[in-house]
Amino acid sequence: YLKKFTSLGLEVKPEEIFSSSFAAAAYFEQNPLPEGKKVYIIGQEGIGEELDLIKVPHFGGPADAGKVIKLGPGVKVEHDHDVGAVVVGFDQNINYYKIQYAQLCINENKDCKFIATNLDAVTHLTDEQEWAGNGSMVGAIKGCTGKEPIVVGKPSPLMIDYIVDKYKIEKSRICMVGDRLDTDVLFG
Repeated sequence: YLKKFTSLGLEVKPEEIFSSSFAAAAYFEQNPLPEGKKVYIIGQEGIGEELDLIKVPHFGGPADAGKVIKLGPGVKVEHDHDVGAVVVGFDQNINYYKIQYAQLCINENKDCKFIATNLDAVTHLTDEQEWAGNGSMVGAIKGCTGKEPIVVGKPSPLMIDYIVDKYKIEKSRICMVGDRLDTDVLFG
């Protein structure tokens, strides 16, 4: 995001940019996991990096990109019963293993939270076309769990309230930049 702002001629510091990965970490800062619990990530590196900053244990994400389930008689996926939350962010390497692992944690681990960084239906990864967004990944998990996620990024007020409280900034001094009417503008 910093490169994008710079290319537009805007002087922005990295610490002034708040992404949906940041919103996931802010959620756990405000709602800590019980002792011994950890987070399973469907998403890119950014979620794990943000969770590292607040010392929330996690796994999955890019490390599970190549995992494959070979279905057959007696096949099952073992999951960690200490997962207290599944965070679903944009993941260009989403696969059946990640979906199954998340489903097991959410459906079988007592009080496991289902967190979505955002619900964007599509995203703009290239100038050539729109691409399936995080909402499609969240939809896969909703479909197999029957549960609604806690949305922590746009348009949820959690992120703006966190920024106002932590940095003592008036809401009227915050600028929202985005390209989606249903999430970004609604959030703004």
